[in-house]
Amino acid sequence: MAYLWIKSFHLLFVMAWVATVFYLPRILVNIAETQNEPAVRARLELMGRRLYGFGHSMFGLAALFGLTLWQGWRLFPGSLPNFGEAGWLHAKLGLVVLLLVYFIWAGRLVKRSAQGGSLPSSKTLRLLNELPILLLLAVIYLVLAKPL
Repeated sequence: MAYLWIKSFHLLFVMAWVATVFYLPRILVNIAETQNEPAVRARLELMGRRLYGFGHSMFGLAALFGLTLWQGWRLFPGSLPNFGEAGWLHAKLGLVVLLLVYFIWAGRLVKRSAQGGSLPSSKTLRLLNELPILLLLAVIYLVLAKPL
């Protein structure tokens, strides 16, 4: 029973974090496309900074519950499974690290923009916006199939 609750909370916070991973680059595209509209740009940058902070909180909670799932069998013997030397889990964690790096990169671009710095073109940002979808697909496959 504890395992299902912990897994449910992990999934909830993962979904909230992934939503920020998907939406933050869209805010960047909109910032890049605001030409001479400083009020709109300032509003988008504020939204981006707030979303970035929210995303950090969601990632932290997802990681905490994920760590409990991974190592919880030591804390709660008999109630949580031991994943042992699951290669799929290490591959999944590697992809999650890539998603985190992408998220931090997008957040830094929002901060750079708010400080008057330049952004990549909106076309480049649109292309880079598709990257997390591919990474997330690979994570989902690894979790469901556990091929390694």
